Amino acid sequence: MFDAAAEFDHQVHTLLEKGYPALSGLTAARFAALVAPLRAVARDRAAGAPAPTPARVPFLLVISTDLVPGEAAMTRTALGTRAGFADFAPDDLARFRTVDGLAVPTAGAYLAFDVDRGEEFRNVTPEKALLSIAERGRTPLTVAEGIAFITHHPDALEKNRCFSLAGSRAGDRRVPALWISQRAPKLGWCWAGNPHTWLGCASAGGRAGAP
Repeated sequence: MFDAAAEFDHQVHTLLEKGYPALSGLTAARFAALVAPLRAVARDRAAGAPAPTPARVPFLLVISTDLVPGEAAMTRTALGTRAGFADFAPDDLARFRTVDGLAVPTAGAYLAFDVDRGEEFRNVTPEKALLSIAERGRTPLTVAEGIAFITHHPDALEKNRCFSLAGSRAGDRRVPALWISQRAPKLGWCWAGNPHTWLGCASAGGRAGAP
């Protein structure tokens, strides 16, 4: 049976091990205090959830890009020994903000639940994928949530099973996405109207902050 509390503790340990307190400008103790109230939320809302798979996980502990910028967070992702990277012009990634109506908690740390990498939407444009996602009462992942996905579950990023993050936009036609480049995780972007056989559209069933 899936142990949500143990999974939460594992995700906290992952962030501590990857140096997130320093990235966020906090001591390890203050960082732990920031995320600690979310443990009970994860335990209660993910109780009885299916065990994580590469394609779908019960929840993610997400650190806001306002607290840890995406460029820095990507350097702490990896596939094997290959560290991830963000392929954006200077200050361009910061222009990608959460789309209206997504109800993402404003705290520095929160939980995203029932996260799916959306591989069924491979070879479907992000524009069309978003219609199906909305019909199911789900919402697209943001950049911060996508980075959290591959930070906590690196096996979510597989060849021909990568995913866009349509919950973050910069007011233009670009949609950020995560894929594999030179055997490393890459955060880049694709056009909203272009389909790719190897790129799905990731989504979440809900989000929650600390009580």
